[in-house]
Amino acid sequence: MKPAAFAYAKASSVREAIELLGKNKKGARLLAGGQSLIAALNLRLDAPSLLIDINGIGGLDKIALKQNWVELGALVRHAAALRSAVVQKHAPLIAKALPHVGHPAIRNRGTIGGSIALADPAAELPACLIALGGEVVISGPKGKRTVKADGFFKDLFETALGPRDLLTAIRVPAANRESRFGFAEICRRHGDYAMVGLAAAARAEGAHLRDIRLVYFGVGSTAVRARRAETALAKHGPDAAVAALQDDLDPPDDVQASGATKKYLAGVLLRRIARELAGASA
Repeated sequence: MKPAAFAYAKASSVREAIELLGKNKKGARLLAGGQSLIAALNLRLDAPSLLIDINGIGGLDKIALKQNWVELGALVRHAAALRSAVVQKHAPLIAKALPHVGHPAIRNRGTIGGSIALADPAAELPACLIALGGEVVISGPKGKRTVKADGFFKDLFETALGPRDLLTAIRVPAANRESRFGFAEICRRHGDYAMVGLAAAARAEGAHLRDIRLVYFGVGSTAVRARRAETALAKHGPDAAVAALQDDLDPPDDVQASGATKKYLAGVLLRRIARELAGASA
């Protein structure tokens, strides 16, 4: 199938992209890597009247360590982030997750900003951003603002981005000696969407873990933070944490697996990640 007819414009600046979004009243979409958008257009699941190419905007493909934050521009390709020494050292959870994002061809074109803006509930990076307590940098008609990751993802493919907003970067706290991370997912084939995945972050305090954040993906309409399991893991250990998942998660049945299977697999991943966090903090 071919996409419905649309106009095309290439923005040379963030301001121009925002102006183009504002001028088009019949629906516009931003094109970055296009790994999800082009497929949706071809299947006519999306039919914008205007496609705004933002690949020509300078400065949005940078990775930088700024004070205690790692900033990744919206146009940073997954492959570039995976190769980045800054990401490997200062954002190791993202480095753990990136090899699971699609396949090499997808990682070569797909962008960090595109993955976050799409907010696919089965994607790895939104869960990592929440687990890290990161934030999203947004430019719009009224200027620039930041939104915490916990409040950015609203519902299925729905975020805090307005119709004239452009996601320009994400930021995550830089890891330190006390930081601990874990990442795992279960899928039928490597590179497929996960049936269930888990991104985790914690802070080591002696023999104990504090500030635990457990974020599941593939189990709901957004990435889901398992708050009861976090508390149980910190106070009582993995068995109690797995039991607490019964109240944290209510995954629906889908083409991948039944909800009951997903909940069981969530417990399997939690035990695996708990061992990883405990081993790293020993």
